[in-house]
Amino acid sequence: MIRDPEILGRKLGLKFIDKTLMQTALTHRSAASPNNERLEFLGDSILGFVIAEYLYEKFPKADEGVLSRLRSNLVNQSSLAELARNVDLGDFLILGSGEMKSGGYRRDSILSDAIEALIGALYKDQGYERCKAWVLGLFANRIDDVTLDNWEKDPKTRLQELMQSKGLKLPSYTLKSTSGLPHQQSFSVECEVELLDKPQLGIGSSRKKAEQQAAQTVLDLLL
Repeated sequence: MIRDPEILGRKLGLKFIDKTLMQTALTHRSAASPNNERLEFLGDSILGFVIAEYLYEKFPKADEGVLSRLRSNLVNQSSLAELARNVDLGDFLILGSGEMKSGGYRRDSILSDAIEALIGALYKDQGYERCKAWVLGLFANRIDDVTLDNWEKDPKTRLQELMQSKGLKLPSYTLKSTSGLPHQQSFSVECEVELLDKPQLGIGSSRKKAEQQAAQTVLDLLL
């Protein structure tokens, strides 16, 4: 049974003036039209901007590359889905029968889209400043913990910590090939994790560098 969205609103600290906006934000495309796709598109852009602005102000000396990485570590499908699960958002989703039977209310992509749709709905309902304040509150614990020291951890360390945080097996690295002259070798290494269907390849002038590149490729896909 789909629960009353006002219960979710209380959990999230949200009270919509136009209640149909919240209902639309919780409606997956498999269920009905209007659905939350347009609001998700809007919310995705607003969320990205709010977090980007926050990071820009917090780290005045960080360059564009570092800021982009910090943002992607904060705002990604996994982190949004985790926020959704913390408030049992899946219990409030309006899904088509097929998605309901296949467990769509547990799927990261659907949960993360719903969070972004709620952001879009709040913006339409109450404007940017209220929306910004709510987003920063939603991400408060995560953004307060962000430091440049965290960013400077190498890809293998960050990937290992990500797997540990999810209770999954640690990444495995397999040397696939070595080529070139002894003083100019090239190493190919595959990194395999439970969250991806196939291993990812890294190439470097040493096995360690190839492993780091493979780990970074995996992080780029997951985050």
